Amino acid sequence: MVELAREAVKRYPGKVYRGAKEIRGSLMIVDGVEDAGYDEVVRILGKDGKERFGRVLETSEGHAVVQILGDREGLETDTLVKFTGTTFKIRVSEDVLGRMFNGRFEPIDGLPPVVAGEEREISGEPMNPVARVYPYQFIQTGISVIDGMFSLIRGQKLPIFSVSGLPHNRVAAQLARQATVRGEGESFAVVFAGIGLRNTEAEFFIEQFRETGALERLVAILNLANDPAVERLMTPRIALTVAEYLAFDLGMHVLVIMSDMTNYCEALREISTARGEIPGRLGYPGYMYSDLATIYERAGIVKGKNGSITLFPILTMPGGDLRHPIPDLTGYITEGQIFLSRELSAQGIYPPVNVLPSLSRLMKSGIGKGKTREDHRYVADQLYDAYSRGVKARDLARIIGEVGLSKRMRNFLKFAEEFERKFVNQGFYENRSIEETLDLAWQVLSILPEEELVRIPKRLIEKYHPKYRRG
Repeated sequence: MVELAREAVKRYPGKVYRGAKEIRGSLMIVDGVEDAGYDEVVRILGKDGKERFGRVLETSEGHAVVQILGDREGLETDTLVKFTGTTFKIRVSEDVLGRMFNGRFEPIDGLPPVVAGEEREISGEPMNPVARVYPYQFIQTGISVIDGMFSLIRGQKLPIFSVSGLPHNRVAAQLARQATVRGEGESFAVVFAGIGLRNTEAEFFIEQFRETGALERLVAILNLANDPAVERLMTPRIALTVAEYLAFDLGMHVLVIMSDMTNYCEALREISTARGEIPGRLGYPGYMYSDLATIYERAGIVKGKNGSITLFPILTMPGGDLRHPIPDLTGYITEGQIFLSRELSAQGIYPPVNVLPSLSRLMKSGIGKGKTREDHRYVADQLYDAYSRGVKARDLARIIGEVGLSKRMRNFLKFAEEFERKFVNQGFYENRSIEETLDLAWQVLSILPEEELVRIPKRLIEKYHPKYRRG
């Protein structure tokens, strides 16, 4: 202990606490503590000479509960603890592009840590509502059903609601690989936050980023399921701190993809229970809404800044329940949602987007002439209307048989099948431009008689309908 104390004097100037009262799993209880603050970073020096970090979860007079970050093996109560007086900070610079880090912002790509740039607290600062700019510019994802019907707009928060077993991770990887902004001279980057990933999932994302070349314009923060729960609370905030630097300091348009926010909320519940807080609905803390808002509301566009942050969170609904607190609260904060469907996935359709309950509330402000194409809004409305009629025809056919349907209903039934097979369905490596997406939509709509295209002006039908184009 004498040698340990000498080492502590060298490393940690100021007051150092000797010995912990108790270590329970990843929690360390330290007595006799003065002026420790919630979320404060703690440096821990064990008898094995290894330095570890922690965060203060709970503090009271003469008492602190510290969540240990990283490897806990070999750590004993015979240790030295230094309360730093600051919250968790990371160093950001242009060097973060093309890098992969863990949930503590330590490199996992074999390269040295980021040493250039400035340190920033990961908690960030709330964006002033007065300084916000209403989102109005289109982001192309290369996925037809998203670009064509639920367009992603710069500065928007558009979540994917999925369930366990569906290919939401494949969709996330495809978005990270293909998403881009249209226009010359626009700088675009992707920040990917993997929250509570299994090892196989992390390996899948790393392989995708490296093999496809997406890593050049991407920053990946990967937190694993066997990492401490508190790191799952840090991961999205680290990702957004990096995104804010790229967007508002370097003037880039940044797409932040987070998967899986359900793991974040589970960690929030676990830590809330460890702190002895009164639980809310289904055991989640009562402040989960405001906590999620501190993450989601960091996306947007700021007046006087060239860059933007667009947020694409992915969450798995426990039991597929839309009324569960996680999707319920997320839906209140974000501007729309995209649902994935078990039925479409079982039919081999990828991405299995359930079109009818899905919605992008900001879509109309970012599409049309000069942004995508003049027919975009009308085509999207017509696709939705025709598909809803086709689904009703399908449900009726299950009762009375297809032969019992009228000719008009059989047309809509055929449209629904072709819409799912040709428009919604596409390859994992297939990257469609918005022009290709809209042309494909017209091909599918041409199955219907022209008089059924009631949501598209006649002038646009005569300009884009395949029958007139051939003529």
